[in-house]
Amino acid sequence: MATYQGADRRSPDGWQALGDPSRLAIVSCLAERARAVGEIAEVLPISRPAVSQHLKVLKAAGLVTDQAAGTRRVYRLNPAGMQALRDQLDTFWRRALDGFQDVVEKQTEENS
Repeated sequence: MATYQGADRRSPDGWQALGDPSRLAIVSCLAERARAVGEIAEVLPISRPAVSQHLKVLKAAGLVTDQAAGTRRVYRLNPAGMQALRDQLDTFWRRALDGFQDVVEKQTEENS
């Protein structure tokens, strides 16, 4: 798993990228529809340059993609990157529920 630290050149993983509230807000915004940087900046309390920097991190993490549309770049969520996050969450919850089930079954056996 790659780490992200200011000057570090390695790509952040999706969870690290979403750890920033502004990036999470951008992802939520893009979940509604694809948007250009200016459109994102209009609905969030951050500047266009800040949006661009956050999008750069999200793109490096594989969570967004961009496409040229005339003089603008339109950003959208990357389905593969979002699916990877969902898969990780599914694995986490499956393990947690399996562990809970083991504890319940052990208690049931001890009480029998």
